[in-house]
Amino acid sequence: MEVAHAEGRESVPLSGKAAKLGITVGDWVLLAADETIITDRLERFGLFQRRAAGTSAEIQLIAANVDTLFVVTSCNRDFNVARLERYLAIAHEAGAFPVIVITRADTVASPDEFVAQARRLSPGVLVEALDARDPEQVATLKPWCESGQTVALLGSSGVGKSTLVNSLAGAGQDTRQVRADDQRGRHTTTARSMHPLADGGWLIDTPGMRELQLVDVGDALHEVFAEIAALADNCRFADCRHESEPGCAVLAAIEAGTLDEDRLRRYRKLKLEDRRNSETIAERRSRDRDLGRFYKSVLAGKRQEKGSKK
Repeated sequence: MEVAHAEGRESVPLSGKAAKLGITVGDWVLLAADETIITDRLERFGLFQRRAAGTSAEIQLIAANVDTLFVVTSCNRDFNVARLERYLAIAHEAGAFPVIVITRADTVASPDEFVAQARRLSPGVLVEALDARDPEQVATLKPWCESGQTVALLGSSGVGKSTLVNSLAGAGQDTRQVRADDQRGRHTTTARSMHPLADGGWLIDTPGMRELQLVDVGDALHEVFAEIAALADNCRFADCRHESEPGCAVLAAIEAGTLDEDRLRRYRKLKLEDRRNSETIAERRSRDRDLGRFYKSVLAGKRQEKGSKK
């Protein structure tokens, strides 16, 4: 494992104790007097994590102690409001300040519509549209990159994260051109890395992620979907699911045209995903057993009813 300190960088073996600490990029650690092993990890003020791809319940750590998250997308087919909402929820849960950065602004007549859509996703969210290769345009991001600040980049493959790293940190990251046939970028970063910035901050680059399952972000969803949370406070029932319940203020807003139905649909999907991914293995097994018993009881009732008709 590579660690950075006042004298530079060095590789330190990942001992058994260090492995148990669950260290990830962005963590502050203590080294032994001879600086040969990691002895402890300092308490974090924030953590980016996701449920690992596949069917296991394993949680994968992405980065720790991030002050600002640059949520990177681009002015082409990669731009996806549902994905951006997902990233914003992760930022809020980790205690990081989110800034949506829309790259490849030079490839469209005007990025204004992309910017407008992004700004509607969460109250007060900041959005910057730029050409990641232009130092003057990238300079608009410098206020978040000053001394004592840690910035992370998060986005799908090929949106220009490596180009941003090169512009902000002069890191010399490999980049590849957007494919002409479908306007999608190509994956160039295969591991997380941390780069020093000229003004004293740090920049964390992460690989593009094909799957980003939410976990333990219930409160953060209320921040991202603040207008739905505010409407829900006026529902007749405290446990209203906003589906068909009488006196539902959320459904009333949809009927009145003041709330987008697709926005509610995405909110429901993320809430369900978060609940499932945040369950412990024991809780999930218990729920599955209860559901299995319910199905069996329904099936037995149908069989009994069928038999009585004969």
